[in-house]
Amino acid sequence: MSITDIFSFAGIAFSVLFPLINPIGGVPAFSGLTANDTPEFRLAQARKISINVILILIVFLLIGKLLLELFGLSLGVLQIAGGLIVANTGWAMVNAKTEKESAGKVQNMDISFMPMAMPILSGPGAIGAVIGLSTGAKHPEDYIGFVIGILGIGIVTYIFLYLSIPLMKKLGSGGINVLTRMMGFFILAIAVNLVYKGIVELTKH
Repeated sequence: MSITDIFSFAGIAFSVLFPLINPIGGVPAFSGLTANDTPEFRLAQARKISINVILILIVFLLIGKLLLELFGLSLGVLQIAGGLIVANTGWAMVNAKTEKESAGKVQNMDISFMPMAMPILSGPGAIGAVIGLSTGAKHPEDYIGFVIGILGIGIVTYIFLYLSIPLMKKLGSGGINVLTRMMGFFILAIAVNLVYKGIVELTKH
């Protein structure tokens, strides 16, 4: 297999995963969840989120089907579980205290794995997609191409999250409070959608 074929598979993986990961759509959630954190911490979180997205997708690419079979899980169950996790985060954001009310409370909470990397970005849809890609892989070079595509997704995700950080610097405490509550509402909507899709998936069987 030629280098051209490897990059062809990379392009397939990137094009399939980009709308499912939706790094642009992840920016509002990232901004809302890190609204009260320092710019340095946001930058570190953006880096960790991107790395976690890459690791999650590669793990499910290589052994995802085996993991689901081992625990007796389906994508529908993952969607419902992910929806509940996201709902908890969204509810906390909608009821977030103002900067004055939350004085003395711990900030800079690590959200790089849950809920950002999983399930907001690399959720059940993306996991299902990489498992689907793995079933169509016939040669080791196919996997190399898919991994390159996943690395590309991780880099693009980091770029979008990084670009959102300067915007946060320009918002005052009032703007941050409004943003947090507004994004919490949309994250709750994402959670309801995940649970709904999970129920629909389970009722198919």
